[in-house]
Amino acid sequence: MLTAFARAFKTPDLRKKLLFTLAIIVVYRVGTHIPIPGVDYRNVQTCIDNAQANQGLFGLVNMFSGGALLQITIFALGIMPYITASIILQLLTVVIPRLEALKKEGQAGTAKITQYTRYLTIALAILQGTGLVATARSGALFQGCPVASQIVPDQSIFVTITMVITMTAGTAAVMWLGELITDRGIGNGMSILMFISIAATFPSALWAIKKQGSLAGGWIEFGTVILVGLVMVGLVVFVEQAQRRIPVQYAKRMIGRRSYGGTSTYIPLKVNQAGVIPVIFASSLLYIPALIAQFAGGKSEWKTWIEQHFVKGDHPYYIISYFLLIVFFAFFYVAISFNPEEVADNMKKYGGFIPGIRAGRPTAEYLSYVLNRITWPGSLYLGLIALVPTMALVGFGANQNFPFGGTSILIIVGVGLETVKQIESQLQQRNYEGFLR
Repeated sequence: MLTAFARAFKTPDLRKKLLFTLAIIVVYRVGTHIPIPGVDYRNVQTCIDNAQANQGLFGLVNMFSGGALLQITIFALGIMPYITASIILQLLTVVIPRLEALKKEGQAGTAKITQYTRYLTIALAILQGTGLVATARSGALFQGCPVASQIVPDQSIFVTITMVITMTAGTAAVMWLGELITDRGIGNGMSILMFISIAATFPSALWAIKKQGSLAGGWIEFGTVILVGLVMVGLVVFVEQAQRRIPVQYAKRMIGRRSYGGTSTYIPLKVNQAGVIPVIFASSLLYIPALIAQFAGGKSEWKTWIEQHFVKGDHPYYIISYFLLIVFFAFFYVAISFNPEEVADNMKKYGGFIPGIRAGRPTAEYLSYVLNRITWPGSLYLGLIALVPTMALVGFGANQNFPFGGTSILIIVGVGLETVKQIESQLQQRNYEGFLR
């Protein structure tokens, strides 16, 4: 990986792309530290310094925003609205025929779907920004903080609207920065910004574990967490690269005097075909009961039961529910993202077949059978990786933003691998010597 970056810096056009990407990252990180108007920054910092500040309900969104959510900055919402909008559009593509037709139109249809994603991102940003401002005004953003209700001193309508507009504009700016990286930089812009947001929280989270440790001044716990992180990174890299290659043979066709086809290729089916989406779905769904209980007034038996079983991540009910939801969403997402019948029809149209399997429906049934078999280990792997923060809660007394958690490691390793592959492919194109040397 380091060799690829070193070679890229020696190539003039790739060096410009890398420097441009770094410049956009700097702008993004600066924006995550600029508070929005109407917020008392001192009270926010007081609540953040509180021991319970990072254990609230908004840990996942705060991680995706690089810590900007709890600081209530102009980039507080980060790229979460765009991620949510992209997932919603991807799910609706299976349900709405118009979107499915646009997806099949190629580049023009993809551009239209991207435009719909932008509109939905702005709508979600307005909705989430309003919810964040209302939560901050009520003092529920930082539970247990004595000055939580004084974060927004002026609670007038004008100030509230200004705060929502500022955060919505910040989300639009983040979306624009991501598209700039995609067009003029290296890698997928949104993935790079997500990578930076998560990586930015690592140093503070690791140092917090060191300060909370009791063995050799906390260095034993610190070193153990580093070793666990390295093992997890190696495991994630191994599984993310693992795939089942289904051979495909294309028959020869004579058109005039020319022969077409007759080549051999394969269909790569990844063990973790769903990526990190099931973990995000399961985490978001488990936040709903805690969110309802948080905003419910008074004391009741159901509220007390939810607070005891589904607010803290170390309870057996929470662990079992989290694991089962991840397994379910892994199968669900694979089922809607990979259509064996469509793949079989395309193969049949172009004269392709799997050796030993008849074209058409038998091919679709075979692909579905193989996909179900490899999804089982992939879903179990996702569930086990996602439970690492829960084990850390018990073993080290860490918060729910444990630095080497399942979601963060999966995203960082996945984005890192894809970015390095793209750099290597561009280097190969520029250094291709051809057949004659």
